[in-house]
Amino acid sequence: MKIEGLKGDWVTEPLHDDFAQSLRVARMLYDSKTDHQRIKVFENPTFGRIMTLDDVVQTTEGDNFIYHEMLTHVPILAHGAARRVCIVGGGDGGMAREVLRHKTVEHVTMVEIDAGVVEFCREYMPALSAGAFDDPRLNLVIADGAAFMRETDGGFDVIIVDSTDPIGPGEVLFTDTFYGHAKRALAPGGILVTQNGVPFLQGEELTNTMRAFKALFADATCYLATIPTYAGGPMAFGWGTDGDARQVPVEELTRRFAAAGIDTDYYTPDVHKGAFALPGYVRRLIP
Repeated sequence: MKIEGLKGDWVTEPLHDDFAQSLRVARMLYDSKTDHQRIKVFENPTFGRIMTLDDVVQTTEGDNFIYHEMLTHVPILAHGAARRVCIVGGGDGGMAREVLRHKTVEHVTMVEIDAGVVEFCREYMPALSAGAFDDPRLNLVIADGAAFMRETDGGFDVIIVDSTDPIGPGEVLFTDTFYGHAKRALAPGGILVTQNGVPFLQGEELTNTMRAFKALFADATCYLATIPTYAGGPMAFGWGTDGDARQVPVEELTRRFAAAGIDTDYYTPDVHKGAFALPGYVRRLIP
């Protein structure tokens, strides 16, 4: 679309009723409708290649590292001995990329509902997966994430729910039933983390997830990270476990991080600990 006073074509997000961001389209690379959603990939001078689903930004080459690092390294390093990891969603491959950087992770099950997302991301945004789909430790399952979680034998040390917002195909991944099945699929001491939107604009989403987590887990809260293209303030990630992984001291996180031998652009052990320090308006959204 054209925006008066601005040059070129722009994509404007329809996610919120009274707030929107727009991103300039320098070059449209892909625009197609699958059975589930309309997918676009376009180039932007600041963020590089951007993928949208129904015009809602899912990931960018420029700032995806923040989202993917914080949803993987926080639970994996807090756990300290994660061998089996499940990713629900994450069709662009970025989450698998970061999980598989941990050489101690032996098996990753990635459940993605839309094969089209995987196919075009491998072609149009290969930097996001960075070869993750070719790693023999990855088992890619094309299936509905809710159905998979209901039927899996489980035994996962970490489950990462890399979902879209709770509309359309992603809606079932925000239900009490899904979270209950996810908890059952965790091994003892396992950790469930979820994408829960931007609390300033999507507070109800966080509240509903936290209400379910409080009923399921001994330790239920969220942590935060600021991702520029997820506009409206910091993004919240749900955290649920029956263990004490959140209490691991920063000195031990530092030791584990060094042992992992991973270079990161956002995650550090200090950022890890600080991400759980919640501002008042976020704390008030947690029942």
